[in-house]
Amino acid sequence: MDRLKALLLTVLPHHLISRILFFASRLENTSWQQFLIKRYIKMFKVDLHQAQRQSAKEYKTLNEFFTRELLTAARPINFAHDVLVSPVDGQISQIGILSSGQLLQAKGRHYEVAALLGESYDTCFDEGSFATIYLSPKDYHRIHMPMNGSVDNISYIPGRLFSVAPFCVENVSSVFARNERVVCIFNTDIGKMALVLVGAINVSAIETTWEGLITPKRGQQSFNKHYDDEEVTIEKGTEMGRFNMGSTVILITSGEKIEWSESCTAGTSLIMGEKIATVISHANSGMKSLL
Repeated sequence: MDRLKALLLTVLPHHLISRILFFASRLENTSWQQFLIKRYIKMFKVDLHQAQRQSAKEYKTLNEFFTRELLTAARPINFAHDVLVSPVDGQISQIGILSSGQLLQAKGRHYEVAALLGESYDTCFDEGSFATIYLSPKDYHRIHMPMNGSVDNISYIPGRLFSVAPFCVENVSSVFARNERVVCIFNTDIGKMALVLVGAINVSAIETTWEGLITPKRGQQSFNKHYDDEEVTIEKGTEMGRFNMGSTVILITSGEKIEWSESCTAGTSLIMGEKIATVISHANSGMKSLL
């Protein structure tokens, strides 16, 4: 049944559906939007007590609701210098060690890190660690830094918008490397680190805090921007980007620099800011001590 559902979703006009939702989620028809927001809260059991705006009436659009800010106290950050924290609220899809430049997508399915990162690929990522974290519709949709870092480069890679729900991930080959995505590479005290923001059907916007809206833009082409002449530094726990609705973030560290926490396994639910790994080796990244 899951395979059939995945097959049916592959033939849908992904971009058309997502672009319609992009505009619909920004309409300010108060009564209609309020109805949809309240239905959404009920359907997905969203806890607004953790949000800065705790009443549905305080959101003018669906997009404001999807990208709602949380109270600072709701997500305490583990600032220990040797700790990597979760960049998002979500569920671990897969987690582990890179082997010969391959990541595990699902049981029996692997894909190439070079295909995932595109122009941002560096051979330093052939050996390292990765965590794939799925954000469901009920989750907080802002992405934060797992550790301090400065932006090395950012790239936008056009692609399909397959669903990234578990039943699709288990049945669609190389789904993350085929979907539209924004790849952010950071220099950190343990070497290069990648955060890959993967688009999906109904995910009608991906943005970063320093570049703004990346997609959708009319006629948007792939690009790769390096930050050789400017420094964009983002501290651990600080917001670096956001999705409209749910999708997936893939965190990749280069080399054998971290050790995943024993509690972090496939299926584990995470909250942003909690410890997910211990730093076991520091690299000379040429940065001012960020940790």
